[in-house]
Amino acid sequence: MTFGLPTALTAREKMPAEKQEMSPQSARESATARDVLRAAILDGAYLPGERLVEASLCERLGVSRFIVRTALQDLAAEGLVEVQRNKGAHVRKISLAEAVEITEVRMVLEGLVAAKAAARVTEDQAIELDEIGLLMRRAVTAGEFRRYSDLNQRLHALIRAIAGHRTADTLIETMRGQLVRRQFALSLLPGRPAISLPQHERIIEAIRARDAAEAELAMREHIASVIEALHNLDEIGLA
Repeated sequence: MTFGLPTALTAREKMPAEKQEMSPQSARESATARDVLRAAILDGAYLPGERLVEASLCERLGVSRFIVRTALQDLAAEGLVEVQRNKGAHVRKISLAEAVEITEVRMVLEGLVAAKAAARVTEDQAIELDEIGLLMRRAVTAGEFRRYSDLNQRLHALIRAIAGHRTADTLIETMRGQLVRRQFALSLLPGRPAISLPQHERIIEAIRARDAAEAELAMREHIASVIEALHNLDEIGLA
């Protein structure tokens, strides 16, 4: 099985990693390998704690060990992978305490983003927010919790796009990646979608009304409830 990243190994790529310099081609290959690996981790192809064997990744990605190592180092900087000397790399496990800390930071950043979105939203964007809110309500009514989780991510992504705050967007996306498995588990927590739906609807309404203060407050209270839900996940063994 491959991830669809074919490439031919050149003599340069066969050199020991410590003797190589990052050429433009190698930089592109490394970025592509990083993105493919990131997507695989976020999609659950690799589980928390699972080893990422370089030889296997080279075969699957069709690239050199140098490219794989560079990609793994990039993902380690994002907090998705942990690389230990003489032990190789594995998907990083996030403890409950760290998950709570990350979510506390998200609460501040996403509150800022919601306020910015309220100040910038266009009528067409407001309509799109309404459409997502309606789809979320239908998903809850139908018990389609995986779809609700997908719509949840779509809503937050749209709010970030409306806000146009690139720094906050980058930081939030990195933190989202670290907690992606817990975020999906949240949608399976009994009663959670019914709790979060009105919170999302309140956020949408505040942004539509261009009320920055209310949008920030609504978003912060929503993310605060996520922290409580994380503790509930841990108690029932779904974390």
